[in-house]
Amino acid sequence: MTPPRLADRLLRLFCAPHLHEEVLGDLHERYVVRAKRSGVAKARKRYWLDVAAYIRPEFIKRRPQEYPNPTNMTMLRNYLKIAFRNLARQKGYSFINIGGLAVGMAVAMLIGLWIYDELTFDTYHKNYDRIAQVMQTQTINGNTSTFAAIPIPLAAELRTKYGDNFKHVVLSSWAEGHLLSFGNKKFWRVGNYIEPEAPDMFSLKMLKGTKSGLQEPYSIMISESVARAFFGTADPLGKLIKIDNQFAVKVTGVYEDLPYNTRFNNLEYMVPWQVNVAIRDWVKNSQQKWDNNSFQIYVQLADKVDLDQVSAKIKDAKLANAGKEQAKFKPEIFLQPMRNWHLYSEFKNGVNVGGQIQFVWLFGIIGVFVLLLACINFMNLSTARSEKRAKEVGIRKAVGSVRMQLISQFMSESLLVVCIAFGLALVLVQLILPYFNEVAAKQMTLLWSTPVFWLLGIGFTLLTGLIAGSYPALYLSAFQPLKVLKGTFRVGRFASLPRQVLVVVQFTVSVTLIIGTIIVFRQIQFAKNRPIGYSRSGLLYVQTTTPEIHNHFDAFRAELIQSGAVSEIAESESPLTGIWTVNGGFDWDGKDPDQQPDFAVIGVTHDFGKTIGWQFKEGRDFSKKFGTDSTAMVINEAAAKFMGLKEPVGKIIREGDLRYKIVGVIKDMVMESPYEPARQTLFYISRFPSNFVNIRINPNLNASEAVSKIGAIYQKYAPSTLFDYKFADQEYAKKFAVEERIGTLASFFAVLAIFISCLGLFGLASYVAEQRTKEIGVRKVLGASILNVWSLLSKDFVVLIIIAFCIAAPIAWYFLGNWLQKYQYRTELSWWIFAGTGAGALFITLLTVSFQSLKAALVNPVKSLRSE
Repeated sequence: MTPPRLADRLLRLFCAPHLHEEVLGDLHERYVVRAKRSGVAKARKRYWLDVAAYIRPEFIKRRPQEYPNPTNMTMLRNYLKIAFRNLARQKGYSFINIGGLAVGMAVAMLIGLWIYDELTFDTYHKNYDRIAQVMQTQTINGNTSTFAAIPIPLAAELRTKYGDNFKHVVLSSWAEGHLLSFGNKKFWRVGNYIEPEAPDMFSLKMLKGTKSGLQEPYSIMISESVARAFFGTADPLGKLIKIDNQFAVKVTGVYEDLPYNTRFNNLEYMVPWQVNVAIRDWVKNSQQKWDNNSFQIYVQLADKVDLDQVSAKIKDAKLANAGKEQAKFKPEIFLQPMRNWHLYSEFKNGVNVGGQIQFVWLFGIIGVFVLLLACINFMNLSTARSEKRAKEVGIRKAVGSVRMQLISQFMSESLLVVCIAFGLALVLVQLILPYFNEVAAKQMTLLWSTPVFWLLGIGFTLLTGLIAGSYPALYLSAFQPLKVLKGTFRVGRFASLPRQVLVVVQFTVSVTLIIGTIIVFRQIQFAKNRPIGYSRSGLLYVQTTTPEIHNHFDAFRAELIQSGAVSEIAESESPLTGIWTVNGGFDWDGKDPDQQPDFAVIGVTHDFGKTIGWQFKEGRDFSKKFGTDSTAMVINEAAAKFMGLKEPVGKIIREGDLRYKIVGVIKDMVMESPYEPARQTLFYISRFPSNFVNIRINPNLNASEAVSKIGAIYQKYAPSTLFDYKFADQEYAKKFAVEERIGTLASFFAVLAIFISCLGLFGLASYVAEQRTKEIGVRKVLGASILNVWSLLSKDFVVLIIIAFCIAAPIAWYFLGNWLQKYQYRTELSWWIFAGTGAGALFITLLTVSFQSLKAALVNPVKSLRSE
């Protein structure tokens, strides 16, 4: 029966030396008597009160020269020592606190890097704030559409009539893939035909040559990676590269590869615009056509010119020059600044409605909440264990500690935990970042050498430490020493209420994230299961930029089918997963005079339908048996509905002097967005060399073996090019890339949120079980079963999860319902998603809590009661 040693040490520390033996001897005698009479527990409490009574100012030896006042650094060092000892003594508690905070901070860092990458998109370009793209709106049948396709003559109009407002006006083709070759080396690369001012406007960093390299006729400027692929370490300047084996261009410059977070990250080469005009008759013929919207225009504003004012000035630049037919569409020109290209790229009915910025806000909010969940764990566990430290607070206050000192101590402990968590978070981020980059389609790195990163990191750590440690510090420092040391201190019936509220907040966030993730993936799956009007399986296509295949197509087709690798083959002017041409110049009997035609138009060869497996509603397919099919058309359901034709087969469609007869109606083919209705489409027999060869693999042959045979025959007929094929199903799957990426990231964060919440729940369950050890022992002695004890310890947590679900469900319903409204083809918000999520959250909670509950229930009650 020995008294508390800590009390003896305090007495020796604070009382005058001559009191030590006298006081301690007296106190020890009284302790032994009380222990025998009233028990050890009461004797120990009374012993603490006696020690506190002796530690009064009149007994404390005050000699500054012997006991100097501690400096702030000394006090901080002592606080840190105490903090380290507490962490080392309570390893499980420390693991939960540090681990939870580290995971939360790692998530916040990853999201912060992602947001930084999004917000700095296109800032690589020096003139970022002065560059814009010329765009237009057109109103067709009451619907206003917005697009970047512009007619060629608009560039000259901007230079001549509005030249004072622009430093540069640059015409450009769309990014195109072409075959580049030098000697025996051939590569498929993406680039633009663009005007010579582009390198200066986009502030390309030249490694060799100058920015004026495109001034030379038949020149080419290539990226660093292309130069390395073709020439290794040799100087590429002056070398001749062939494009599509049709013409040669001279290398006049090499520029640094553009970073991943720019619109032009895949700009691997640039060729002068005049080359495009010289080699393509349709481009040459479009130079004075205001109705051919097939090109792009970029501008750089002159200094001290306001973009909005210039945009207003050029509004009617096209309308003033458009013909009568074009004027019906009410074209309006405007400037889209580079700063909005990435984050504000979506337009609805002619109005900018945002775009990628919504995901920046979404993930920013998720990052804040995930970090908040980690801080909640810290607060919950710190306040829950307050009774463990109540006596420490009471003694410190009894011997003269003021509240600010106690707050400083607990804040120091909090900051220590957060600093350790920050270091661990940096390690986690470095390990996770490669995977995160792959999922997010980014190329982010930790900004180790950037002072701003460290300033933000340190500020982030301090802020997190203050947030996480504020409530425990204020709560613990408010304990009254007299009640604590007398043993009359009770936390009160509502002391656990803040912890319960925080648990509800945690699981509200987690459940909302889980429901959101399920809805996102359900929407993706819903769109994937949508009938697309043709068969993707075993279907591949090859883009052709040289005429060899087209010139020998019949022989090429016959040899492929004879090889057994292919069941059918056909050509088309557009890929299966996109529409390249839209035309409005059509007329038909019964057409509403006020109706403005707007059709996707695709030229194909006779066997196109057989190759892709389109599905007929009525009529027939193209056939070589009918010579008149050279002026025949197959239309889709959307086109028949748009034209108001109840019996379309046999009807005539007129385009100027041309007359087309409808021979068949097919089911709508999904060639563009899988979330939008199919566009009204007209198919006709092409009169020009096609851009794509579509190939149906023999289903009885292994795909890799079939591709190998197809490649060999392809190279036989086009030896100067590459067999660069794409599977239709893989290209179609890319249409879901954005939604799948968002869903994957959201699920990643949801799992981490649940993990952090369960860590906190595990710690709280452990604490509750520890606090109720004696109660559990008594109940078991009186006959309570393990199930009774498990139910006792679990029911409070179950109630909290049910409350959290009741809050999360309407929040998720509201926000996800609004999100789904942006899709015309969308899934429903089914009740079972919410019910399943709630049941899942409840199961995870019971699984987390049950470990501690069963552990406490299985303890021998004799040991539980003896510990008291």
